[in-house]
Amino acid sequence: MNIAIGCDHAGYRLKEHVKRVLTDRGDTVIDVGSDSEQPSDYPDFAAAVARAVADRQADRGIMIGGSGVGETIACNKVPGIRAAQCHESYTAKFSRLHNDANVLCFGQRVIGLGQAEEILRVWLDTPFSGDERHRRRIAKIADLERANRPARIG
Repeated sequence: MNIAIGCDHAGYRLKEHVKRVLTDRGDTVIDVGSDSEQPSDYPDFAAAVARAVADRQADRGIMIGGSGVGETIACNKVPGIRAAQCHESYTAKFSRLHNDANVLCFGQRVIGLGQAEEILRVWLDTPFSGDERHRRRIAKIADLERANRPARIG
């Protein structure tokens, strides 16, 4: 699986760990930064992860920050992205099973390495159920995206 991964300074150490886990699984990692713990702005990296997924350069994305909250908000601004903030396995499983989440967000300041690995494994290995009720709800989310796009001037 091709996976885009990004972080800000507050998620750098966990991002580097997750990259090793992904590589060990046989996944292809597309690292969009940050490249250090120097202060940086998470929306820049969240946008790069989300666009890679939306443009189908990556099958899924992972965005890591301090808490994962701002990263999730920023990723969800990109049409076609269903980013889920998961700090335990239950939400990781159901974000995939019911919502077909395509970007996983979490916070380095919230979870440890072992928990991050478990969340990642569950999220990557859980398929979308494909049930009609879930497809219908995802379609309604896509309708909301289309209906609320600002009109372009010029």
